Amino acid sequence: MTNHASADPAAVLWDMDGTLVDTEPYWIRAETELMNAHGLSWSEEQGLEFVGNELIVSARMMREAGLDLPAEEIVETLMGAVIAQIRESVPFRPGALELLAEVNAAGIPNVMVTMSYRPLAEAVIANCPPNSFAGLIAGDEVSAGKPDPEPYLRGAALLGLDPAECVALEDSKPGLASAEAAGTIAIGVPHFVDLEPRPGRILWDSLEGRGVAELRLLRAQQRV
Repeated sequence: MTNHASADPAAVLWDMDGTLVDTEPYWIRAETELMNAHGLSWSEEQGLEFVGNELIVSARMMREAGLDLPAEEIVETLMGAVIAQIRESVPFRPGALELLAEVNAAGIPNVMVTMSYRPLAEAVIANCPPNSFAGLIAGDEVSAGKPDPEPYLRGAALLGLDPAECVALEDSKPGLASAEAAGTIAIGVPHFVDLEPRPGRILWDSLEGRGVAELRLLRAQQRV
């Protein structure tokens, strides 16, 4: 039997919103309801501009659009609305749970690296199979969010790993920039927002049908 362990990624670092779960419509709905409640209009196009942002950055943008509330209150209101929707239904992205399970079965740890705050991230993790994640880096626990490399550097450091030996899965422009800047084997899986093809950039159209074999191949290619 071939021993794949030496070619395994040291860990898989998962973005959450848009990569593991399709929560972007939940965020846009929460933003729209909050803005409308204050007599302000809001469009899906405006909501899509926020994809991958730190929550406090998005809140400040909503203030600039006329919402007269403290940014911290905006974040808490939006997060509460999204958590309520998550408790009703968790919209996992196609292939995400299957890949998560296969990575776990191979003995490779998964770490969530998200700009969502810990309460929301934990609500999603609670709906994944037990012991799916070995760690969590949340948006309210970093000094600089995506596109800064800090979240992914901390995701690898959480397990004492070299980022270059870890695979990162991302759907947004700020997230992919963060993962690439951290030096991970970054895979872009575009969802709501197109990701620009570049030399050396890895883009998948979906997680569906993807497995540990593809991750091992990428890891081996990086070591050549």
